[in-house]
Amino acid sequence: MESERIKIFDEQWKLIGETTRAEAHRIGYWHETFHCWLICKSEGIDYIYLQIRSEKKKDYPNLLDITAAGHLLVDETIADGVRELEEELGLKVSMDELISLGIIKYCVVQESFIDREIAHVFLYRCKNTIDEFKLQPEEVSGLVKIKFEDFHQLWLGLKEEVRVEGFSINSDGKKEIISEKIGKNKFVPHERLYYERVAKLIHTYI
Repeated sequence: MESERIKIFDEQWKLIGETTRAEAHRIGYWHETFHCWLICKSEGIDYIYLQIRSEKKKDYPNLLDITAAGHLLVDETIADGVRELEEELGLKVSMDELISLGIIKYCVVQESFIDREIAHVFLYRCKNTIDEFKLQPEEVSGLVKIKFEDFHQLWLGLKEEVRVEGFSINSDGKKEIISEKIGKNKFVPHERLYYERVAKLIHTYI
C-alpha cells in the first residue's frame, strides 16, 4: 500500500507530478483523498457511523475514523473513490447517491510523517443497520455509531464526551460489543477544524 503511486500537488492545487504514498507522506506533498461519511436514521434519531481502524494499520491503529476513506491513485478520478465503500464496508453505492460536501484541505504533522490532504468529502444517507456491513479486516476492525447531534456538539466544543455503540472484531474473529463514552482522543487526529467543518456541513443536511 505504501508503494501505491499517487498524484502530488503544490499549495495552489497545481499538479506537479506523482510519487509513492510513502514518499508523499515523508516529504509532505499535497495529495488527493476521498472521504465519505455515512449517516442513518433510527427511531427518528440521526446517527453517524465511524469505522475503527484495524490494529494492523501502520497509522492510527484502533482509532475511530471517517466511515470510509482512501487515497486516490494516480490513474483514478474522484468518482473512482466510491470503491472505498465497497472495499471497506461491503457497500455498493454509485456516485449519484452521494452528497458532495466539497473539498477540505488540511495538514497534519506527526513525528513519522506529514499528511497534506486535498480531501473530496461526501455524505451518504444509508439504510443499513450497524450489523449489515461487511468489513475489510485488513483495514477496518469494527464499526460504531454516535447520535449525530452528540458528534456535532463534541466537535463544536459543547461536549467533552459522547456515547458510542457498535462492535469490534477481535484477533480470533469474534465480535465484541462496544457501548462506552469517549472523548476526542479516541479519534484519528485529523485537524480539529476538519472535524468541525464536516460536522457543520452534515448538520445542514439533517
